[in-house]
Amino acid sequence: MVVSSLVFGIVKGTISQVGAAAMEGAGAAVELCLSMAGILCLWSGVMAILERCGFTVALSRLFRPLLCRLMPRACRDRETMAAVSANLSCNLLGLGNAATPLGIQAARRMAAGCGGIASNELCMLVVLNTASIQLLPTTIAGVRSALGAASPFDILPAVWLSSLLSVTAGVAAAKILGRLFRGRGR
Repeated sequence: MVVSSLVFGIVKGTISQVGAAAMEGAGAAVELCLSMAGILCLWSGVMAILERCGFTVALSRLFRPLLCRLMPRACRDRETMAAVSANLSCNLLGLGNAATPLGIQAARRMAAGCGGIASNELCMLVVLNTASIQLLPTTIAGVRSALGAASPFDILPAVWLSSLLSVTAGVAAAKILGRLFRGRGR
């Protein structure tokens, strides 16, 4: 895209405008990154406090019955379930950046005995991580706030509905495809 912009800028004789737009975009990107860093630090700190207060353990206990139905094999390994639960807790609070390492940890543990083929439970983890339900979409609210939204959290009902629908569709698809390809990836 950069090369094509430069080529078209040269051909059209607007290379100075292309350069100015590139510099303006780079400046805006740096501003957005700095404002997002503050918001991510805030919510990561909140997550650390919630973890120390035992809130994440309570969420883990709350998720355990549902997760045991969705992932019965992974449920047998305490560390895997702790990573899955923590991943879901972070996603629930809109902390996708904090959820990623936990999801990777859970996926590695779940993939250990798969022999190179993803198990149905590992696929379910990917679905739950990707289409997560978010109660507090902190990252999106942070972006909206950084870009000047008067009320960054006014999107909550839409986020709740869309994330609930996406998780429902994803889990249904994973279950259906898991049954279709029953012999593979168990």
